[in-house]
Amino acid sequence: MAIITLTTDFGEKDHFAGAIKGAIYSELPDVKIVDISHSVSPFNISEAAYIILNAYSSFPKGTIHLIGIDSELNQENKHIAILLDDHYFICANNGIMSMITNDIVPEKIVEINIHDKIQTSFPVLDVFVKVACHIARGGTLEVVGKSISNIKPITNLVPYINDEQTQIIGCVIYIDNYGNVITNIKKSFFESIGKGRDFEISARSHKFKQIYSKYSDVVNFEIPKEKRNDEGKGLVVFNASGYLEIAVYKSNSATVGSASTLMGLNLMDTVTINFIKQ
Repeated sequence: MAIITLTTDFGEKDHFAGAIKGAIYSELPDVKIVDISHSVSPFNISEAAYIILNAYSSFPKGTIHLIGIDSELNQENKHIAILLDDHYFICANNGIMSMITNDIVPEKIVEINIHDKIQTSFPVLDVFVKVACHIARGGTLEVVGKSISNIKPITNLVPYINDEQTQIIGCVIYIDNYGNVITNIKKSFFESIGKGRDFEISARSHKFKQIYSKYSDVVNFEIPKEKRNDEGKGLVVFNASGYLEIAVYKSNSATVGSASTLMGLNLMDTVTINFIKQ
């Protein structure tokens, strides 16, 4: 049974996500449809890229991932289908795949060219669904598009390093449901530049000199629980995806606050790491 996942910025209020599912089931009644997220911030390419990067590999090989973010067709925003890591991705060529292709080389990329056969003002529903169902039936990418070799990058994907390699300047690329702030600085990148040096992480007026292995490491469990005041403590970790994350222990934006609300950190805000010369 084929699996098709959906990741969009359509939200849950409108009919869009439901219409897409209905169109898929109309063509393939036995397909399995899985929602990854419909709550991506509108037109937020880096946020969607982060979600897809961290979700796709949990699915079986051969899964088809339909991504509806900033998908209106125009001269600067063509549509593509990609075979990568034995998964298929259908999306706009707007940089959304560059976070994955930064680490894994695609096996095949085509620029979708079936638009002249389909009259549409909603390409995710009409074009992307047709391509997804074609692939699910065992069809090849060459039938729905022409081969291309490159896709658009996300311009802020790679952090800046100064000439002396004493400073990394990154930015916030994602804020999760807990208000934790994820940057574009990967653990491997940090270690290759830092080379074991001491460091100071700066995010607005907040500074950190330690990176924890997990959130609860910030807690001193030798102190009785009733005497601790752990909730709301700021900390830095490399998260499960290997990205530098600024968090608040047991954060809740409605009560103790979160890294985003308490530190005033938003998407694209700068996060700086200064390494101390030894």
